[in-house]
This record gives sequence, C-alpha cells and structure tokens, in this order.
Amino acid sequence: MRHSELHRAHRIGWLRAAVLGANDGIVSTSSLVIGVAAAHTDFHAILVSGTAGLVAGAMSMAAGEYVSVSSQVDTEQADLKREAQELADNHPHEVNELKAIYIDRGLEPLLAQQVAEQLMHHDALAAHARDELGLTEITTARPLQAALISALTFSLGALLPLVMVMIFPYLPLAHVNQLIIDVTASDTMPVIVTVGTVSLVSLMSLGGFSALVGGSAVYTAVARVTFWGMLSMGITAGVGLLFGVVSG
Repeated sequence: MRHSELHRAHRIGWLRAAVLGANDGIVSTSSLVIGVAAAHTDFHAILVSGTAGLVAGAMSMAAGEYVSVSSQVDTEQADLKREAQELADNHPHEVNELKAIYIDRGLEPLLAQQVAEQLMHHDALAAHARDELGLTEITTARPLQAALISALTFSLGALLPLVMVMIFPYLPLAHVNQLIIDVTASDTMPVIVTVGTVSLVSLMSLGGFSALVGGSAVYTAVARVTFWGMLSMGITAGVGLLFGVVSG
C-alpha cells in the first residue's frame, strides 16, 4: 500500500500573494477610510477616497508583485545559465561540488560520489539547481500568477470597508433611534467604529484561514494580523483627526 502524505509547501507561492493582497486590501483601505472620516469629512469624500485607494492599491500590488518576482526570475535564470556554463567547462569539478554537498548532509564519501555521478548523469543542471542553488519547482517564481492573485485579493479585501461605508446609513445598529442616518461631517465616529470593527474581524478570519491552509499556528497568525491592523488604523485615525482639527 502506497503511503500518502499531505504537504502544503506547493501552496507557498500563491498563498503568500493571496494573503498579502487580501491583508493589504483590508488594512490599507480601512485605514484610509478611517483616516479620512476622522478628519470630519463628508460621506462622499470618504467613499471617493476609499474607492481611489482600492483602484490605486490593486494596480500597485499587481505592478509591484510582477516587477519584484520578475527580478527574482531574472536572478534564477542568470544563476542557471552560469551553472550550465560551469558544467560545460569543468564537469569533474561540478561532480566534486555535488559530492561535497552530499557529504555535508551526512552521506559517506563513496556513496556521495555515486549519488552525484548518477544524478548528474540523469540531469546535471537539475541536480545542481536543486542541491546547490536551492531551486525547485515548488519555489520557482511566477510573476504573472503573483501579480494577478495579489491584485484580485487586494480588490476583494478593499471592497469590505467600502461596502461597509456604502451600507452604513442603512444599518439598524448605526443609530439607536433610526434605521437610516445621514453621515455628516459632525457624525463620522459611528462610521469609524463600524469599519474598524468589521475590518479587524475580517483580518482575524483571514489570519486564521491562511494558517489553516498553510498548516501553521492559528492563534499566532490571528494575533499577528490583528496587531498590525489595529496599529495601522490607529495611526491613520490619529493623522486624520490631527488634520481635521488643524483645518477646523
């Protein structure tokens, strides 16, 4: 009977991009909304600022991920090209190089020599890419995948605080005595509390979900995203309040 094992390492690439995008979308957009609201601006200004933050943030995430991961790909390709040239120029030295790596990992010298020769006979460049350079199929950089996933998840994350702003006037709990309230320049605190609370709950859910998918500690992930989310929202709220006081 074949023994099957569940590993999650193959999820590293897209999971990192997805969690980064969604987390950044929630934190940056909710912080922007809270900061603008704290400056005692009107409902329209809050909504426009949040929407602009969503569009700009999604494009920035896509461009940033694509450029950074493409740079990683360029470095990997340059290393592989250099390694291929070294294999062509000095094959015996490359065998000894692999042999030394396997000895350091615990193989006997004779066995390490045999393993190095057999693996290089099968695919010399792949053997050196994996064992010397640390490049595998799992860790291979994929720029387009990272860009698309980051932009999509950022947009989904950023939509959350925006939706809360749009439906806030119609929330039964927005005001004790009325179902619909007019969010004016003098009454933005309920918006701040609502957006902040929902965003923090969403961040905690995202942290827990990513930990479950990645097989890591749930409480650590939740605490991490909650701390940084609260810090970001708190700082931007302070900045918005400061500018609101100065402009007032």
